[in-house]
Amino acid sequence: MLSIESFTFSPVQENTYVLFNEKDACCIIDPGCYFGNERRTLESFVEDHHLIPKYLLNTHCHLDHVFGNKFIHDRYDLTLHIHPKEKIVLDHAAASGLQWNMPFENYRGDPNYLEEGSIVRLGDDELKVLFTPGHSPGSICFYCQAQHFVIGGDVLFRLSIGRTDLPGGDFDTLMGSIRQKLFVLPDDTIVYPGHGEPTTIGFEKKNNPFVN
Repeated sequence: MLSIESFTFSPVQENTYVLFNEKDACCIIDPGCYFGNERRTLESFVEDHHLIPKYLLNTHCHLDHVFGNKFIHDRYDLTLHIHPKEKIVLDHAAASGLQWNMPFENYRGDPNYLEEGSIVRLGDDELKVLFTPGHSPGSICFYCQAQHFVIGGDVLFRLSIGRTDLPGGDFDTLMGSIRQKLFVLPDDTIVYPGHGEPTTIGFEKKNNPFVN
């Protein structure tokens, strides 16, 4: 069974997630740790809980979600996993950091690619990859059917949705992703977003003003 720990990092207030099970295997999703103290916070959590990092995953590669990729790669020797359509966003992330006056060292290795329907396994636990473009061209979500939750990146927020005015974004594509990939999940599915507090599929179906 997976446990979820979230951290809010950087001036952009991005949610970083560590998922771990009783066998101490864990995956780190969207490490947004920008400052040294944030990196130490994440590292200390892993060490204090005696976790063994197995995966470095990005829902998408906008700069606030990838600040800590290189740190996690270097610290735990993990290869980044992304959707292939997100590679172009990853390649431009450091330049975006300069534009936002937030310079950082980008992940430089060749990533492993995840497609729609790919399964990320931590022991007996599984996360299914949902391809949910629109906020960015290769956005993906990680769905745990057994425990009714989804790590949603910047696709769907509580009473809001991901912005579509950045390069590669498209409003109609995002709407299709939400309706066809997320709103078909059980209403009690918890959505852990890239920013802000968790919500549920059922709540957003009834109340989200951008979708209804």
